[in-house]
Amino acid sequence: MGALRALRRPSPSRYDINAHGTALDLTARCPRLSLSLSSLSRLSSRPPSLRSRPDGIRFCRSHPLRPPPQDLRPWRPEVAPQEPLEIEGFHEHLGRISRVCRRGYPLSGLQAFLRLSFPRSDFGVVLLSNSSTLSQGAQTVGMGVEAQSVPAAADLFKKANDLLGFDLLDVCTNGPKEKLDSTVISQPAIYVTSLAAVEVLRTRDGGQDIIDSVDVTCGLSLGEYTSLAFAGAFSFEDGLKLVKLRGEAMQDAADAASSAMVSVIGLDSEKVQLLCDAANEEVDDKEKVQIANFLCPGNYAVSGGVKGVEAVEAKAKSFKARMTVRLAVAGAFHTRFMEPAVSRLEAALATTEIRTPKIPVISNVDAQPHSDPDMIKKILARQVTSPVQWELTVKTLLSKGLKKSYELGPGKVIAGIVKRMNKGADIENVGA
Repeated sequence: MGALRALRRPSPSRYDINAHGTALDLTARCPRLSLSLSSLSRLSSRPPSLRSRPDGIRFCRSHPLRPPPQDLRPWRPEVAPQEPLEIEGFHEHLGRISRVCRRGYPLSGLQAFLRLSFPRSDFGVVLLSNSSTLSQGAQTVGMGVEAQSVPAAADLFKKANDLLGFDLLDVCTNGPKEKLDSTVISQPAIYVTSLAAVEVLRTRDGGQDIIDSVDVTCGLSLGEYTSLAFAGAFSFEDGLKLVKLRGEAMQDAADAASSAMVSVIGLDSEKVQLLCDAANEEVDDKEKVQIANFLCPGNYAVSGGVKGVEAVEAKAKSFKARMTVRLAVAGAFHTRFMEPAVSRLEAALATTEIRTPKIPVISNVDAQPHSDPDMIKKILARQVTSPVQWELTVKTLLSKGLKKSYELGPGKVIAGIVKRMNKGADIENVGA
């Protein structure tokens, strides 16, 4: 493609790289491109700071999102201050550049680096993935049927059958429900069905364009694994192995102690915390509860010992809660009760190849994207004992210009959450 040169020329097509709130630093020093270009727009009236180099160029956005490196002294071409610049040949290579950037490959002739500044990022298209443990019944008997009409989706179920050692598709389509609801089965079922939904979406008219346009992805609880697989952090097979072990480890941890989960409806998070504090005053340390899932305003899941959960249910009305709903799950997920599962996950993650995601994947633990593979491994291990920050995740997406969302997989729990937080949100469910 050759090195790109920044200069002024009398062409009607003048473009600027607009990474929507990201700090852009194209330098010859940086080895790889770590974040996709999300869009292009007309260059603002303020020309960027440039400095020519024999082996390439440096390019920084003119507004001070982040201070440039100290050795990057501004240099401006000898043109009128208000005249825009363009990158020669940029419009001709737009499609190629976008694909290369999105896949995270190095650029021939121009090494580049995009640093994500998440608090200022804008998102056009977001891929959302459901979970089995905290979505209150995402799995349903009959899921996976639609996927069988799409060869690529059906192939995922065949691979899963071979890897898991049982007929996952048969359980998904025929049940029984009690078997599908078990954590050991439901987690692989949701993972495979959600990724099969990607293949269903791909076959739709314009589906590939939708997939290529995704700027960021995130998933509720188990859905984070689906999101990482979609973003290329690990293969379908490696992800399924991790999900299988995760389900088994969480089930074993749940069996080791008497625990439960309950949804508290109609209170804000501060009042739910006060409710937990009041309940904890009446039970032993081993029975104490905590907020396990910050789902959305007015809906929070509390996990802990059975006696602690019973105390929450008994006191909820006095705190003006509208209702409580005991969740049909194996145990107190996303709390200290899952601590026995952590070491098993850490061991499995240590032997799994995890790559830098091609697009940002927002973590459930801190509602932030992480690109370092070692950090992703730590985050995934911590996730089973950490509260799910889903409310903060959705709030951040909505506040940063979310335009279109796709919920992949069974159920429409996430669509309901997003609509509750923003009635005008444009979100579409794609099942399989």
